[in-house]
Amino acid sequence: MASRKAFSTLPTRGLRSQRTVTVPLLTPFMCLRSESTASSTSALAYKALHRRVYPLPTSDAAPAWSAQAAVSNILYETPTPSAAPPKSHILNCLVQNEPGVLSRVSGILAARGFNIDSLVVCSTEVEDLSRMTIVLSGQDGVVEQARRQLEDLVPVWAVLDYTSAPLVQRELLLAKINILGPEYFEELMAHHREITGGDEEGGEEVATRSESNEFHPSKLALSQALRLKHEHLKSITYFTHQFGGKVLDISTNSCIVEVSAKPTRIDSYMKLISPFGILESARTGLMALPRSPLYGPNEAELTTDADEIVDVSSLPPG
Repeated sequence: MASRKAFSTLPTRGLRSQRTVTVPLLTPFMCLRSESTASSTSALAYKALHRRVYPLPTSDAAPAWSAQAAVSNILYETPTPSAAPPKSHILNCLVQNEPGVLSRVSGILAARGFNIDSLVVCSTEVEDLSRMTIVLSGQDGVVEQARRQLEDLVPVWAVLDYTSAPLVQRELLLAKINILGPEYFEELMAHHREITGGDEEGGEEVATRSESNEFHPSKLALSQALRLKHEHLKSITYFTHQFGGKVLDISTNSCIVEVSAKPTRIDSYMKLISPFGILESARTGLMALPRSPLYGPNEAELTTDADEIVDVSSLPPG
């Protein structure tokens, strides 16, 4: 008992274990590295977690095989092309904002034989994200395979097919239009063909026709030519305003107009304005965004009433 009491009176402060905690030292390089979180592999990890398999479109009509086509298929393993006509497709690519992405995307499409009708690339409100709007023509199955190949690229986040979706489509046109009249424009084009070594006989024919034309600007008085030029400018301005555009610049012989509309409207405007003489034109390409669904004020109440009418307990299992 005495030894036990003596043992209990011994100081135990030195017997307690002391734990040491090491704190890692952050260098300036590690601090700078922790600030940047976006990289090319971020898109790859995102697609691995959110991958959705889209079914390939199929044709209900069975292909009509001939003997020659069957032998060619057996020997060369090349199926006959689909009878479905090609149509225009709109693809929206969300890619990493880094150099070289555009060349890789266009290389994939060129390798499959696609001719890109329109390509618009721009940065978004997100720092590391860019948007590509691609318009190309092809069959549904071939375009779907190309879409999957584009989505498999490392810097590509997602590729959306907006072909059948309700969209808001816009394209910007800048055009320089002649205001001196069609006669002067034909003579100018004939002179250009003569300089470039084109159709010399056609240039001489236009020159002869312009000499015999009494309404040619060179044969009119200065006041008449000035009045005619302002009438042409007034007509061009009227057409431009009808398509929602505006006249940006007016010079002595031409004017520059701006029109923003759907691609079909842009094509119609170009056809209407072409008799005046289009000296130069530039189009930005198609830009598209999907429309958001519109819900009515009583839609939620109708859903609640339908749930109350149907008795779930009376439905069969499954």
